[in-house]
Amino acid sequence: MSAPVLSEAPPAAPSADWRVLAPPLAIGLPLLGFLFDGEVAAAVRTWHASTAYNYCFLVVPIALFLLWDRRHHLVGIPAKPTPMALWLAVPLAVAWLMAERLGIMEGRQLAAVGFVEVLLLAVLGGRLWWGMAGPLLYLYFLVPFGEFLTPKLQDLTTLFIRHGLAILGVPAYIDGYIIEIPQGSFFVAEACAGLRFLIASVAFGCLYALLMYRSSMRRLIFILAAAVVPIVANGLRSLGIVYLGYVLGSARAAAADHVLYGWVFFSFVILALLAFGLPFRQDETSTRAEQSSAGTGAPIATPRISVLTALVVVVVAAVGPVTAAVLTSAAAPVATPARIYVGPDCIVQPTGRIVGVATRSQRVVCGTVPLDLSWEAFSPRSTAAPMMAAWRRMVVQGALTDGLQAHWLDQPDGKAGAWQILQSSDPAYLIAVSVWVDGKAARPGLAMRLQMALNSLTGSAYAPLILTVKAAIDWEKRDPAELNAAADALPHFLLSHPELDATIRALSAR
Repeated sequence: MSAPVLSEAPPAAPSADWRVLAPPLAIGLPLLGFLFDGEVAAAVRTWHASTAYNYCFLVVPIALFLLWDRRHHLVGIPAKPTPMALWLAVPLAVAWLMAERLGIMEGRQLAAVGFVEVLLLAVLGGRLWWGMAGPLLYLYFLVPFGEFLTPKLQDLTTLFIRHGLAILGVPAYIDGYIIEIPQGSFFVAEACAGLRFLIASVAFGCLYALLMYRSSMRRLIFILAAAVVPIVANGLRSLGIVYLGYVLGSARAAAADHVLYGWVFFSFVILALLAFGLPFRQDETSTRAEQSSAGTGAPIATPRISVLTALVVVVVAAVGPVTAAVLTSAAAPVATPARIYVGPDCIVQPTGRIVGVATRSQRVVCGTVPLDLSWEAFSPRSTAAPMMAAWRRMVVQGALTDGLQAHWLDQPDGKAGAWQILQSSDPAYLIAVSVWVDGKAARPGLAMRLQMALNSLTGSAYAPLILTVKAAIDWEKRDPAELNAAADALPHFLLSHPELDATIRALSAR
């Protein structure tokens, strides 16, 4: 009886020669990082500051792990530069410039990651890039994206609470995001909208789908479930907190540890999602290593062609920042007016205080409550980005404004007002903000950003302007009498001084 003969594994076919790939990647990736350093710095600041995006620090390690997990899939696929991929960089350059002119940092960051993908596609070639597609596309989670979804998520959460309380028979009065029940009031703040749950769930869902499934359909279904389930779960969580306040007889007691409740509940939701997806896993591995002879004899890239391809991608990527720098240099700074006339019945007390680089302030006394006015002017060719950065700086001004509620102060004749009132009850805070573009009041949004982007190219006869008004009281003291007086004085001042609008328009004229 002869001994069994063990079959030998077929020799591995040549795969990507990393000695050839190292020079273009070592040159191209750092150059792109230098070119888009502003986008990288803004992203890292957001990762550190926002709990919704802390997971972004793990994205690169996860992508590297996924590449290592797929190393057998790449056997036999040579690197072959794809010059045609360079055409994808052209629309990306246009998209980056549009995002920069509109002042949308997330758009700039998405375009920057897109240039990294184009660089890899052009250097690696279509076949090798496709073999790495999952881990490489996972890099898009480096972009802290999705903040614009917060208002819609607040609407959905409020909708869940509204219908849930009706089904449970709990009497409630709901005005906007404020829910009042006999036991107290709740506010659906931005932190309660579930954005952090949604983003973390989608990022985890993509990782789970890439590890557990091979079928594109199964991956898509699980990722969709990872996006829908946290939205529904957050609505049920918020409903549960309000109902708990109803049962306990105290809204404050129910909301005391709602963040802890949220994370515990979210952990159970993730475990349930894992249990749902586990029975459908696909454990089979790629057979590419066994069929490696298919890649034998395929052309291997030369260092010169790969480096040249990477440099061309960087040159195309530089078109947007260079154009933006030229346009920005044409936006000469303007002098911010040192004084604002508010009417004959007010006493003006210049504070001499400069809140920002070019932000000025003065104190006016038109009644019993003194008011602080702060304002800043920008170049007629300025984009929305610096103005909205100043908006955030001037609104908070050191106050702990974690959950500001906002509404517009309409005129007595029913016309839309120029002032937005932002207030917070815990901690107590109240401020009015007005934004002026092209000599008229504007409401922050896409239309305003488009107008300022157009003005940055063609110019304008008016300089954009931001003004804030708030009561000059000790907000941390929380004196009920002072807070009530400030709440009455601020809208009264804005409505009883219509000449303020004409003064602002005249100040913004260039």
